[in-house]
Amino acid sequence: MSEELKIESLNLKKPLDKMTAKELRELSIDKFPQIVGASGMGKDELLVQIKEVLGIAEEGSGRNPYKEQIAGCKRTIKDLRNKKQELSGTEVKREKDALRKKIKKMKRLTRRLSAN
Repeated sequence: MSEELKIESLNLKKPLDKMTAKELRELSIDKFPQIVGASGMGKDELLVQIKEVLGIAEEGSGRNPYKEQIAGCKRTIKDLRNKKQELSGTEVKREKDALRKKIKKMKRLTRRLSAN
């Protein structure tokens, strides 16, 4: 209840998440003098600082649950690229095509996992 009172007392035109970095900087400089270095912060940092001052808890941890799996896929992609680069000549075209397709498939997988 006190969180809602604090936010309402600020007379914000839009939610904090929808504000631009410039608007957040102005808000933090004008309304929250305890936030130091606001002029040099990015939007994400400003949001965290303002929400901390207001006592608003974040919904999620912001961490992707598939982070380890994505990192493994990227290591595999790097290994496949190295193998593909080691191959030379026209007689190994089939192998290069197969590696290219595997790399493409792994990249698609990492994009799908990071979107979740």
